[in-house]
Amino acid sequence: MPPPLLSLRNIHLSFGGTPLLEGADLEIFPADRLCLVGRNGSGKSTLLKIAAGLIEPDGGERTVQSGQGIRYLAQEPDLSAFATVLDFAASGLGDRETHKAREALMALGLDGSEATDRLSGGEAKRAALAQALAAEPDLLLLDEPTNHLDLPAIEWLETALQRHPAALVLISHDRRFLETLSRRTIWLDRGQTRALDRGFSAFEAWRDKLLEEEDAEAHKLDRRIAREVQWMHYGGVTARRRRNEGRRRALEAMRKERREARAGIGQVKLTTVEAEASGKLVVEAKEIAKSYGDRLIVAPFSIRIGRGDRVGIVGPNGAGKTTLLRMLTGALSPDTGTLRQGANVQMVALDQHRAALDPEATVAEVLTRGTGDTVKLGNRSVHVQSYLKDFLFQPEQIRSPTRVLSGGERGRLLLARALAEASNLLVLDEPTNDLDLETLDLLQEHIADYPGTVLVVSHDRDFLDRVATSIVAFEGEGRWVEYAGGYSDMVAQRGRGVEAPEAERAAKPKSTAEKRQAGQAKRKLSFKEKHALETLPGKITAAEAEIASLTAKLADPVIFRDAKAAKDIATSLSGARERLAAMEEEWLTLELLREELEGSTFGSV
Repeated sequence: MPPPLLSLRNIHLSFGGTPLLEGADLEIFPADRLCLVGRNGSGKSTLLKIAAGLIEPDGGERTVQSGQGIRYLAQEPDLSAFATVLDFAASGLGDRETHKAREALMALGLDGSEATDRLSGGEAKRAALAQALAAEPDLLLLDEPTNHLDLPAIEWLETALQRHPAALVLISHDRRFLETLSRRTIWLDRGQTRALDRGFSAFEAWRDKLLEEEDAEAHKLDRRIAREVQWMHYGGVTARRRRNEGRRRALEAMRKERREARAGIGQVKLTTVEAEASGKLVVEAKEIAKSYGDRLIVAPFSIRIGRGDRVGIVGPNGAGKTTLLRMLTGALSPDTGTLRQGANVQMVALDQHRAALDPEATVAEVLTRGTGDTVKLGNRSVHVQSYLKDFLFQPEQIRSPTRVLSGGERGRLLLARALAEASNLLVLDEPTNDLDLETLDLLQEHIADYPGTVLVVSHDRDFLDRVATSIVAFEGEGRWVEYAGGYSDMVAQRGRGVEAPEAERAAKPKSTAEKRQAGQAKRKLSFKEKHALETLPGKITAAEAEIASLTAKLADPVIFRDAKAAKDIATSLSGARERLAAMEEEWLTLELLREELEGSTFGSV
């Protein structure tokens, strides 16, 4: 076997006196395909940064084979030192590699002229991926490379990495991505690493077996301690006999071993407050359609969703997934067609893009909505600390502001809040973001056991395969088609996965002026635009209520006894309808812009 490109031996690292890594090892060989897995907070990203030479450990040894090129992809790449995406992607590269960087950027939906100070998180990740792949290093260290990517980009990246000659170390919560690319697995657990010479597909069964063996050994140790304690109490330690002193010391050693054993992190406990069952029909849409200007977002589309259905919605960023979802749930009126909601539908929507969280609100305030220290779970109240414990939050975190939480912790907090609401319709927008694999397992089991109906937008193919009973897929030009089964069933039926929009593949800026204009168009939403997106739904609801009230007044024949009053009401009704149309168009414009820049989000709970 050739020597490793890079090795870490007996790595130790503590933060604030708390040990994170305690003797972790990692060896990476030429052409390796290695995935690094572990719970959120276990230290995966830290270990990868140590491998990249970005963090100095407290102890241990890092060895790199001479002359080896290493590229590291951070979870949140920083492009601030460069004016344009191409400036960043081509930095440190020769002409040949720069050409490859351009090709990778084009494949990922960028042209290189985009200003770096106006990029969304997804665009920054795509630029960093293009740079890392074009450099042709001997070793690629990739931390959550699929974060912020839509399905076309994820599947393109899979293919590119399969063909890439570099050794790979991957951190990802995307099971399908890991199963496709990995041939060896390193499990980081309680500060130490364990190696499996097989890919991720074999990992979970192997991990569960190791944990069962560990539990059995812990049980044996507990029984040995109990026997020795009984001997101490009832057998007596007489005089200074060497054998008895030896047993006493052995007992203290066993107690120390048990006391110092680092317990596993535990598991999230997901429970739902069930509302009264909805009717058999939950949503029926007939030929609903929506356009923005000349752009058709949803061509006439029909679907019937019954109680217990799990419908997945897939498509590239900017396709209109949010628009379709909002129409199906009644939050947005279609231009044409009819929508009927069934009886007794109680909906809870989960925004996994964290927009619903006030960064200054404490964990407790988010969960109780600022009403005290108890969480209402149907007809019973539970102390916030007890409820949060089921979602792996420590007591000291309860008064912490949400801005200090990790992405995974924010995801668990939003899950906790959503599942505390009584519902029979769950609307989940990218629910898998930042959740570790164990929490994903429990979320999948929870959805399988959920007695109501689920609508889910996701780029996670494995998650969709496990939970969806049908997939609504974007087919281009505003067309959406429902396929029976999960994501893999959809691919089998249509012969391909989700593709980038034709306009994105074909319409590339040609001239320098066009490129400059395209770069300027790439930006983040302004504060004013974000505020409008947050407030317009409430204004739209108020306008709809006003229209309903005015319509009811005009429906009363008595009003026409006063011609002037009837005319005033009719004028007010016409104005209210115009305002509603303008607000809906403004919201749709902003929502499409946000979706294209940041990826799809639905709303908040």
